[in-house]
Amino acid sequence: MEKLATFAGGCFWCMVKPFTSYEGVLDLKVGYTGGQTDNPTYKEVCSGKTGHFEAVQIRYDDRITYEEILEVFWRQIDPFNPAGQFADIGSQYHTAIFYHDEDQKRIATYYKDKLERESDKKVFTKIIPAEKFYPAEDNHQDYYKTQSRHYEMYYRNSGRHNFLKAYWDRNNDLREERRDILSDISFEVTQNDMTEVPFENEYYDNFDKGIYVDIVDGQPLFSSSDKFDSGCGWPAFSKPIKDTSIHKRADYSFGMSRTEVRSLKANSHLGHVFEDGPDSLGGNRYCINSAALKFIPLEKMEELGYGEYIKYVK
Repeated sequence: MEKLATFAGGCFWCMVKPFTSYEGVLDLKVGYTGGQTDNPTYKEVCSGKTGHFEAVQIRYDDRITYEEILEVFWRQIDPFNPAGQFADIGSQYHTAIFYHDEDQKRIATYYKDKLERESDKKVFTKIIPAEKFYPAEDNHQDYYKTQSRHYEMYYRNSGRHNFLKAYWDRNNDLREERRDILSDISFEVTQNDMTEVPFENEYYDNFDKGIYVDIVDGQPLFSSSDKFDSGCGWPAFSKPIKDTSIHKRADYSFGMSRTEVRSLKANSHLGHVFEDGPDSLGGNRYCINSAALKFIPLEKMEELGYGEYIKYVK
């Protein structure tokens, strides 16, 4: 069954790309909602006088849950800013979750309350009933693709990229707990975005049958069935077991433009994804640090509680 999820997260150009790689997301549109006038234009909404939010509306099916979509949403915004988002100030750039039914309202309220408790900060993201959604003009749809250079410059310079990296990756109270349970290399890779040495890591040449899980929380991430020898010196996979186990984010470190891969639940830095994988496997190469992973051999999966994932190991 198809459903809708509607969010406001500041400039709507930046709220499309994060959701596009998930199976179950059928369509995304940017537009305007929550205001007083019909069929507003971009110029009218930018004036701040119509009462509309810049928003994104996601059409999805049962292959992805509302909770998973909501987790991705939080990771794209500064929920503690009452004035707007990053370089954009004004009511049209406020953050909000527009619920389409009582179940969405309940889930959104639970996650907002949880975030306030864990951060000990007030979350200014509003939770309000969905209203009529007006799609924006065509030149604003898929802006990250149609105007990629301007989008990348804006994303970097608006302050969004730096905040997301600084807050969601660094201001985590669990970091010190993780320091006690992880090896030095695993801590530096997963918590500080370090890259391990190629060809001198545990799993780059391991092709035994089994699955690879997040070393921080044990979440299943990759299967040996999707692992291939890329010659790069790190474990390479064509895809994750479930795309909702990871999230992707722009990475501009070291003067490069890459796509970082992080685990969605524990927010561990895993590595990067590139579009130079074998065409026969879909064209992607998930280049992942061994130190971010723990290998579960096929013969141990049932015993260790991963029986439901045996079907992914061929």
